[in-house]
Amino acid sequence: MNVGVISMIAQFVLLGLIFYFLLIRPENKRRKAVNTMQNSLEKGDRVVTIGGIHGRIHSLEEQTVTLINDEGQKWIFERQAISRKLEK
Repeated sequence: MNVGVISMIAQFVLLGLIFYFLLIRPENKRRKAVNTMQNSLEKGDRVVTIGGIHGRIHSLEEQTVTLINDEGQKWIFERQAISRKLEK
C-alpha cells in the first residue's frame, strides 16, 4: 500500500468517528431518555404532547394515554406522542 491510500482510509475513519460522536451518539442518548420517560409515565403526571397540547394523564394503557385538559376534555394519544413530562 502506498501512503496516499493509508491517508485516505485514515480520513474516512476520522470522518466516521466525527459523525458518530457529533450526530449518532447524542441522538441515541436523547432517544433512550425519551423512551425511559414515556415508559415511566404515571396517572396524574402533567405532560406535553408533540403537538404542544398540555394535559394531565387520566389513564394509561400499553400503547395509549388518555389526557384530560383543564376544561375537563379527554383526549387519547399514542404513548409515543408524549414529548415531555412537566414538573409537579
